Amino acid sequence: MIIGVPKEIKNNENRVAVTPAGVKELVAHGHTVYVQHTAGEGSGFSDDEYAAAGATILPTIEDTYAIAEMIIKVKEPIEPEYKLVRKGQIMFTYLHFASDEALTLAMVESGATCIAYETVRDRQGTLPLLIPMSEVAGRMSVQEGARFLEKPQSGKGKLIGGVPGVKPAKVLILGAGVVGRNAALMAAGLGGDVTITDISLPTLRHVADTMPANVKTLYSSRHNIEAELPSVDLVIGSVLIPGAKAPHLLTADMLKLMQPGTVIVDVAIDQGGCFETSHPTTHAEPIYVRDNIVHYAVANIPGAVPYTSTLALTNATLPYALRIADMGWIDACKADPGLAEGVNIVDGKVTFKGVAEAWGLDYHELKL
Repeated sequence: MIIGVPKEIKNNENRVAVTPAGVKELVAHGHTVYVQHTAGEGSGFSDDEYAAAGATILPTIEDTYAIAEMIIKVKEPIEPEYKLVRKGQIMFTYLHFASDEALTLAMVESGATCIAYETVRDRQGTLPLLIPMSEVAGRMSVQEGARFLEKPQSGKGKLIGGVPGVKPAKVLILGAGVVGRNAALMAAGLGGDVTITDISLPTLRHVADTMPANVKTLYSSRHNIEAELPSVDLVIGSVLIPGAKAPHLLTADMLKLMQPGTVIVDVAIDQGGCFETSHPTTHAEPIYVRDNIVHYAVANIPGAVPYTSTLALTNATLPYALRIADMGWIDACKADPGLAEGVNIVDGKVTFKGVAEAWGLDYHELKL
């Protein structure tokens, strides 16, 4: 198969979808790999390293899309890329269709086969291609939240861990999935007073058994969340419904319950956001203030640490990319029903129910 690896052009997205080591594996399996000039530069990989691994370097993004049977990316195509995607081409990347109608319609129109990292499942029912970036985003959410709690960054001026004689900041984490648990570990490690919520009692029991003593659990309900907000300093939203829009756990009217300078970090923003007042921001302009509350809603948080993120992501995605390239996407999906769950759009038809429901489109069951 002919594989193209374009340079990411989303704001401050420095990750790359395939490392030189990944190129070497693909080439060893008999595939041809084209990498766009400087695609790996942001993650610390030079064109020379890709060439040495067996890739051909192409000068432009247009060249890369034009030649490839399968495009492997990190983030979804953005508007300048829409017309580059063509009928029959395989698009293997994070797509998050349920939060972007324009992207969804563009990929429907393209006739491409779109396989979304975020809805692929493994035999345990988990999301193996989402987990690595969720781990990074969860840890980064606390790091970024701590930064914007600083007074020069519009926050309250609180240190998460406090100091002897001064109480630590209170951190509220909504959702005890992979993002939430990693956020709790980081916040606890910094010495914060951490509360994590979820609607699953088995999950809360597991968290209570495994987390440090400064992490408390709380059943997630509107009443319980509202009771926490007047005294909280940092709120991290990490709720996920795979492939569908995230629910709003913080509504606009709840902002008035929080003290000025409170920071809220919406890690679910690439699925539409779990705060009603969230809208996507970028690493260049990561925050905005509404009703005296600092909103951080960067849609590609792991892009700020591209070396770590690229290695973590490609460790997970490469085996799937190899399988698709070796077998073709249809046979690969027949062999692995979990990979088939990643197929969101095929030849103009939406094959993932959450995406169809998000935009009122016809849903077509995937038939292999």
